[in-house]
Formats: sequence, structure tokens, C-alpha cells
Amino acid sequence: MLQTLTERLFDDSDRTDLDPFAVFEEWFALAKEAEPNDPHAMALASVDGDGMPDARMVLLNARDARGFCFFTNFESEKGRQLLAQPKAALLMHWKSLRRQVRMRGPVEVVSAEEADAYFASRARGSQIASSASEQSRPLRSREDLLTRVTEISMEIGDDPVVRPMHWSGFRLVPDSIEFWKDGEFRLHDRVRFTRDGNAWTNQRLYP
Repeated sequence: MLQTLTERLFDDSDRTDLDPFAVFEEWFALAKEAEPNDPHAMALASVDGDGMPDARMVLLNARDARGFCFFTNFESEKGRQLLAQPKAALLMHWKSLRRQVRMRGPVEVVSAEEADAYFASRARGSQIASSASEQSRPLRSREDLLTRVTEISMEIGDDPVVRPMHWSGFRLVPDSIEFWKDGEFRLHDRVRFTRDGNAWTNQRLYP
């Protein structure tokens, strides 16, 4: 009987040729079935100019063989931090599955074509909100924000919403990907993949 990728992941005798991206896809498919809300939510950690860490929740909006993508306002705190210090860590925790995945590595700006494609897939209200929000800046009242949304909506009318130049995406290109699965009496399973050139090595870790 063929083993699942997860079974192979925690089989110490048969893990040499595992692809961490393939393992992630198996776990993510389970999360989409099990999580009641936002299986693609993830914590993003970055650092500011003083080296002070910062963390917030974002959404995994796209992924491919290069890495994991999320989109944001580049004038927000996270946008400015990542443009200045293009390294980050991501954490996805699926409580219903009692599993988590950690990723670290450099980040790169996605192409304009990728940003345009994702922006076009968003709900129109979310597109307008991207133009209306001066993310992370001081806001006097919620009414001011809603007024700005109304004004922009009236200006645009029925025309397509154009992606703001300050709105785009980042791709984290992982140097390491770690899979964690809950175990009884805190004897958890942990395996970390580390990029070695164009290949990956992996190692089981103490919980």
C-alpha cells in the first residue's frame, strides 16, 4: 500500500527524496477541508529599521514552485519593512488538524502581471478599499474612511478599478520549511527542510 506524503515525512527510513512543496500541498488540501475559516491565513514576521520584530496575519493568496505569495499596500508598515529588509518568516497553524508549517527566507516583489491578475480576481469592494485605505496611517474616524470609499466609488462609476501603484505582492522564497504535527504528551513530530542549492535536505528535530 502506498504511503501518503505525510506518512513518508515522519518515516525515518524513507524521506530522502521528499519535496517540501508537495508535502505542503497535501497538508493544505486537508486544511481547506477541516478549517472552519481562512485555512490560508498565516502569520507574517518582518523587522523594522531598528531590528524590532513585527508580526501580523495575512493571507496566502498564491503559491508556485518558487514560493508563497501575499498581496498588500507597499506603503503599509509591512510593505515598507519588507522593501527595506527583504527577509521574512511565515507561520501557518491549522488548529483543527493540530499541525503547523513554518517558512523562512528572502522575499521578492511579484511581477506587475501577477499583481494585476490577483487584483482583478478580487471583489470590486475590496479593489476600491485598496485605493481608499492609507494602510497603517493615522485615521481620525471610521466615518472618514467610509466617506473616502464613497467618493472613490463615485469617481470610478462603472469603470473597472485600476490597481493602485502602491498595491502589489511579495513572494517568500523559502530557505527552510518546517512541518510540525501534534503528538501525545507533547512528543510532537517535527521535520525541517533546508534548501541546498537547487535541492532540499531534511532533518527530524526534537519537539
